[in-house]
Amino acid sequence: MSSSKRFQTGEYLLYRTRLGRRLLVVAVFAWASTACAQVTPVIEQQFQQASEAMRQGKLGQAEEGFAAVVKGAPNFAEAYLNLGLVREEQGRHEDAVASLQKALQLKPHLRGASLFLGIALYRSNHLDLALTSLRKETVAYPKDANAWMWVGVVALEKGEGEEAADALDKAAKLAPGNVDILYHRGQAHLFVSKESYARMFKADPKSWRVHQILAEANADAERHVDAIAEYRVAISLAPNEPRLYEELGVELRVSGKRQEAEEAFRKELELDPYNVVAKYKLGVLAIERGDASRAKQLIEEALQVRPELRHGDYNLGRAEALGGQDEAAIKHFEKAATTETDEEVLQQVWFQLGVAYRRVHRMPEAQQAIANFQKLKNDQAERSQEQLNKLKVQQDPDVAQPTDTGTSPQQ
Repeated sequence: MSSSKRFQTGEYLLYRTRLGRRLLVVAVFAWASTACAQVTPVIEQQFQQASEAMRQGKLGQAEEGFAAVVKGAPNFAEAYLNLGLVREEQGRHEDAVASLQKALQLKPHLRGASLFLGIALYRSNHLDLALTSLRKETVAYPKDANAWMWVGVVALEKGEGEEAADALDKAAKLAPGNVDILYHRGQAHLFVSKESYARMFKADPKSWRVHQILAEANADAERHVDAIAEYRVAISLAPNEPRLYEELGVELRVSGKRQEAEEAFRKELELDPYNVVAKYKLGVLAIERGDASRAKQLIEEALQVRPELRHGDYNLGRAEALGGQDEAAIKHFEKAATTETDEEVLQQVWFQLGVAYRRVHRMPEAQQAIANFQKLKNDQAERSQEQLNKLKVQQDPDVAQPTDTGTSPQQ
C-alpha cells in the first residue's frame, strides 16, 4: 500500500491474554485516501507487524515495533495509543500514561485513548486523574459500556458509591450480559447500601428502622430466633408500620410457630388490606392446617392480583386437592410441572400429581409422575453425595480417589 494513505481510527478489540488478567487492547485501523507524508511503506509494515505481535501476546516484540513507529512518525497518534496499551499490559503504568497522553495530545478525541489512560492512571494510584479521564471517554462515547464500567470501578475505589452505582447501572443497560459489569455493579450497590445503613445508625440508633435492618440481617444469616426478637422490637416502636408483621410472620413460620405466624399475617392485612403477599402466605398456612376452602379463597385472590407469585400453581393445586377437587388440582400441578424452577418444590409437584392421577384412576400417568418424582429425588441425592465427597477431600487430603495401578481387572 502506498505512502499516500494514512491510518484512520476504527474499532478496538478486547483480548484477554495468558500473560495476565488485565485487558490487552488492540486498535484496528482502516486506510483512507488522505495524504500523510509520515506514513511511509516502511512505517506501515512496522505498524502491522507490531499489531500482529500484540495480538499474539508477544509484548516485547510489539513494544519495540510501536516504539520504532513513533520514532519514525512522531505525529502518529494511533501508534502511541497501542504503545501505551502494550506498556500497560507489561505493568509499566507510568510509561503507559506518558504514551497515552501523547496520543491524546495529537488526537484529543481518539477512540479509547481516554479510557485506557484512565485505566493506567487507576493502576498507578492516580484516582482523581483516572476518573477525570474516564469521564471524558463517557462524554465522547456515551454508548461504550467498558468506559462506564471503569468509571464505576474507580469511583468505587474512591468511596464515591453513588457515582459508581449510577455508572455501572448505565454499563449494565448497554451490556446486560457482561459478568464483569454485573459483578462490579453488585459491589457498588452493596457499598451504597452499607453506607446508607451506617448513616441511618448514626442519625438515629434507636429508630425502628435500625431494628428492622438487624432483623433482616439475622434472617439472611438464618438466625431466625434473633430475627423474630428484632422484628418484635421494631413493631413495639412502630406498631402501625406496614410490612413489619409480614416479615415477622415469615420468620415465625420458618421457626415452626404457625399459629403466631397466622396472627402476624392477619395483623398485616388489617394494616394493609392490599398486601397480596401476606394474603398468599396466609392461604398457604391454611393448607397446612387443613382449611381447604379458606386456602383456595386466599390464594386465588392473591394470584388474581399477582399471578407470578412463587409456587402459585403448586399451592393452588394443593388447596384443590385438599378439598377433594382432583381434576382441578391436576391442572394446576401439570402447569407447575412445566414452570416450577425450585427443584425441591418440583419434586413435590410430581409426587402430588401422581397421587391426584391415582385418585382419578389415570394409572399410567400416575406411574410416570411418581417415576419423575423418584428420578429428581435420586439426582438430588447423587449431587449431594458428590458434594460431600468433594468436601471430604478438601478437608482431608489423604481421602483421595482410587489411583490407577496400571493393571487390568480380572475377567
